[in-house]
Amino acid sequence: MSKKSFVFNDPIKGHYQTQWQAPSNIALVKYWGKHGQQLPQNPSISFTLSQCVTTTAVSFSPRQTGETAFDFLFEQKKQPAFHPKIQQFLERITPYFPALEGHRLSISSQNSFPHSSGIASSASAMAALALCIVDFEKQFHPLWTEEAALQKASFLARLGSGSAARSIAGPLMVWGQSKAFPQSNDHYAIAPAVEWHPIFHDYQDTVLIVDKGQKKVSSTLGHGLMQGHPFAAQRFEQAHSHLEEIKAALTTGDLERFIDLTEAEALTLHAMMMTSNPRFVLMQPNTLALLQKVWDFRAQTDLPLCFTLDAGANVHLLYPRQDRNPIMDFIQKELLVHCQQGQYIEDQVGNGAKKN
Repeated sequence: MSKKSFVFNDPIKGHYQTQWQAPSNIALVKYWGKHGQQLPQNPSISFTLSQCVTTTAVSFSPRQTGETAFDFLFEQKKQPAFHPKIQQFLERITPYFPALEGHRLSISSQNSFPHSSGIASSASAMAALALCIVDFEKQFHPLWTEEAALQKASFLARLGSGSAARSIAGPLMVWGQSKAFPQSNDHYAIAPAVEWHPIFHDYQDTVLIVDKGQKKVSSTLGHGLMQGHPFAAQRFEQAHSHLEEIKAALTTGDLERFIDLTEAEALTLHAMMMTSNPRFVLMQPNTLALLQKVWDFRAQTDLPLCFTLDAGANVHLLYPRQDRNPIMDFIQKELLVHCQQGQYIEDQVGNGAKKN
């Protein structure tokens, strides 16, 4: 599908209000490195979450001469620090919905989890905002299918945050062209029509909050450092291979292979950061302590608990719902000591965004 297919040129003006809730997602095979306008250097696959969400309300009104394009509240407070990212997003998507230029957007957003700390808050935030904008456009598309609307939402969300493309539907989303998924592409994410093994339908994700603070190095900067990275080509090739392998594990229920691939991907992501120029480390001592305890616990119990990491210090623990009780007991007794103020989030695989 070409980018032109997402352009809606009809001149429209009107008032509209809508509110959407979009989930965060946790990548199993990571995307790291991009080209062009927010296009991925390698494909990725992620679990859609259900409790880590951003809820965004947008009021559209005809824009008067001299008015600013938008105002923004985050958790009921003005947050000027977020304005440049929103401004850039609106500038990028306006060619695909030019009527935005004639409207003022009043945006109000809130998270159920800490922002900017490595739990893909930009993904859920941009997905929720994109869904509100597409919902407005949809009022003028009487024959638009739900599938087409969600495709455009994913396409637009990607222009704000690459991983936001994967925060539209679920339970698993694939973004980036891959032989493993014939319908996949670089412009928007898909929820593949694949029979995933039942054990993954309600897979658990307990997020251990090692650091609620904002990351010292943004993901945008980190992606840029993959240009000229000495291991970039090998990494992109590895991601393609891992995607094919993890698809097999997800369809057959091979937890041993799933664990091996998921943890390898997490550590490879951080290895790319530590070997870029300039180098940076987002893991903290408590992150490493948690990883070692997870390995020790799995060796001692044979329970299929594994970890993954996004671009931050916090740790996502993934495991089957059927093993929840002993694993939560372990988390509470052994792991929370390494979390900031003992904080954690209980989550599980979800089915995507919804209109409120």
